[in-house]
Amino acid sequence: MKKFFLIMALSCLVLQGIKAHKTVSNDEVILHAWCWSFNTIRENLPKIAKAGYTIVQTSPAQHCVTEVKGDKGGGNQLYGHGKWYYQYQPTDWKIGNYQMGTRDDLIALCKEAKRYGIRIIVDVLPNHTAVNDCQVEDALDLAVGGHENLYHANGLTEIKDYNDRLQCTTGQMGGLPDVNTENPDFQHYYLTYVNDLLSCGVRGFRYDTAKHIGLPSDPKDSKSPENDFWDVVTGRKDVKGLRLALPNDSLFMYGEVLQDANVKEKEYADMIGGVTASTLGWCIRHALEGHEWKINDITNYCHPVEPQKLITWVESHDTYCNDHESAGLTDSQVRMGWVFITARQFGTPLFYSRPDGSTLDNVWGNNIVGKKGNDAFLHPEVVAVNKFRKAMHGQKETIIYANEGKVVEVMRGKKGTALINISSAPQNISIATMLPNGKYKDVVYQNTFVVSHGILKGTLKPLTSYILSR
Repeated sequence: MKKFFLIMALSCLVLQGIKAHKTVSNDEVILHAWCWSFNTIRENLPKIAKAGYTIVQTSPAQHCVTEVKGDKGGGNQLYGHGKWYYQYQPTDWKIGNYQMGTRDDLIALCKEAKRYGIRIIVDVLPNHTAVNDCQVEDALDLAVGGHENLYHANGLTEIKDYNDRLQCTTGQMGGLPDVNTENPDFQHYYLTYVNDLLSCGVRGFRYDTAKHIGLPSDPKDSKSPENDFWDVVTGRKDVKGLRLALPNDSLFMYGEVLQDANVKEKEYADMIGGVTASTLGWCIRHALEGHEWKINDITNYCHPVEPQKLITWVESHDTYCNDHESAGLTDSQVRMGWVFITARQFGTPLFYSRPDGSTLDNVWGNNIVGKKGNDAFLHPEVVAVNKFRKAMHGQKETIIYANEGKVVEVMRGKKGTALINISSAPQNISIATMLPNGKYKDVVYQNTFVVSHGILKGTLKPLTSYILSR
């Protein structure tokens, strides 16, 4: 690991851009209940609420593929006889599928979640249909004026250059035919689905593959007179007399805008409200794997958009499932990254729930769609930092790295601090802090730390975090 020492005096550690937001914080915490059914989420709401989560993100709710060639019958495995990604192959935009449950199940979930002060947000994916476009349902074809009107002019042509905005926003991605999201008939049909979700009690959305849906400034498809999809689905304008059923500012909405060259992150953030900080996730995993903390990048969220609009994560379902990029991290390593992003002042952290029973040697675990994930989201350290985040509302952050980058301290004003040992060895620390003089016990392990004259001293166990507060 590249060596880092105590960065500089505390007076020099004010983060760029925070001076103008002294009393501002992002306080929400998202649990991504990946592949949990609506009923499974509802059954676990008491635990979820007690653990400090304020938002639960579900997997896609629309009609989807149930079988493909070589896998007849719509099996219920995450990977095998059945696939988790069948949910990401829409056949129609109506509520209910064999993996998540029925419309009534969703209503029951949202009603119960409201009792616990939790918002339910749904993963939505208007950008594409099933790989086999023949599986699209007749009602959808009829609604858009015929199957040929469902897709962009290049909608069945595979993207060759993802940095070409016309290809990126109108071409086929990974075999998934690209929907003409600018077709007013489709917009009306899709918005009807969104409004139905809202009527069930849903209070926000994650827009899958958002960077593949055109912005007003993007080049237009030959079948698209105007790139106005985002104006319609965020309630800025109506389509054929239909408008978003609830005010946009009452919903939690963000887009999966994976960072790359020529991606218009700022424009997406302005249009949708929030975007994903995918590069930050990579940087944190890079550090957890024993390489280096990219201090300046991580401090600034590795992103050009203001951090209040960012969704942060250590890993996502894509980094875990697609190439198993993050699956080599242990639950303990992921937890250290989680404490870091959740203790911070900005960004909205999302905790991805790995499959129940998953291990480094068995990424799919018990391999059943609809079941609860493992208990990592309930670990006492995770719960402690979730609650710390809310308690530190409005407190300015300061970050210090010590012990050659093995220890990170996230301070929140003079009110509290999170200490994180990302190494596999114990660490004795003598680190600057803004906590007042005195003895402190962390909320999970009751370990004692001492502060004297602005220096905090104590011992951190391997891959362990500690929350101290006044």
